Amino acid sequence: MTLQQLEYIVAVYRHRHFAKAAEQCGVTQPTLSAMIQKLEAELGMKLFERTSQQVMPTRIGQKVVEQAEEVLAGAARVKELVEEEKHSLSGTFRLGVLPTVAPYLLPRFFPRLRKEHPETDLRVVELKTKEICQALREGILDAAILVRLPETEGYVQTPLYYEQFVVYVSRGDALFDRTSIRTYDLEGEPLWLLDEGHCFRDQLVKFCHLPAAREAQKTYSLGSIETFMRMVEGGQGVTFIPELALEQLTVEQKELVRPFALPIPTRQVVLLTTGDFVRHSLRDLLVETIIRSVPPRMLKLNNTEQRV
Repeated sequence: MTLQQLEYIVAVYRHRHFAKAAEQCGVTQPTLSAMIQKLEAELGMKLFERTSQQVMPTRIGQKVVEQAEEVLAGAARVKELVEEEKHSLSGTFRLGVLPTVAPYLLPRFFPRLRKEHPETDLRVVELKTKEICQALREGILDAAILVRLPETEGYVQTPLYYEQFVVYVSRGDALFDRTSIRTYDLEGEPLWLLDEGHCFRDQLVKFCHLPAAREAQKTYSLGSIETFMRMVEGGQGVTFIPELALEQLTVEQKELVRPFALPIPTRQVVLLTTGDFVRHSLRDLLVETIIRSVPPRMLKLNNTEQRV
């Protein structure tokens, strides 16, 4: 039994597919299948049931995979401890980022980090908050950039910056002539909102007490902020965008932006790691680079803002 074989069975378990597992592990499917069959022969137990539709673990296979995850996590931790002792910035660092943060933050710091520290292999994936927390627990991610969690048991949240929500209004909407938007101004408005489970949406719905939230989801599900911006620009309704997005807008697009009336709803973006995280040198580098990449005014919550 080898760590490589354990890596293969964990990959098959997570993907429920041999070809996808092989791709993740960087080997051919026949190689992966042969190594798993060799492990099954050594154990004298079948770990997976293979059908034309999917791959499922057997009862004992489920238990073996769970133990394999612990062993692999322990082996990875040994390597991380050694790298941290050397204050090394090299090696792979897997970072999760919220889809409502990534398009606006990554272009600001990622190129700089790659240029200043080419030895760091930073790999980024966009996930929702629930998926991020699960991936951190399972060791799939090393850290994540997301909005501050109300509960922090088992995690460490390192503050990065504060970001206001702003309103994006179509030219034909009654709110276009307003200089600022009060929460009750949004009642009865045609809204473009993200699906439930996006903290960006959930925070706004809670702060603004939006009764039209469910109707908005019926109209368009699985949308993105960028999609909804295009709908507004086409003369349809209202949506919301994060503050960092403003610097990417054209002059014409900025004409559609309206601030919230005081207090301005604001989210706190943090770097999330597990309590047993050890790559502190890499984490500190990431935090420092991100903080340098955002406007200084966003590093503190001012008295006109309300964290949601």
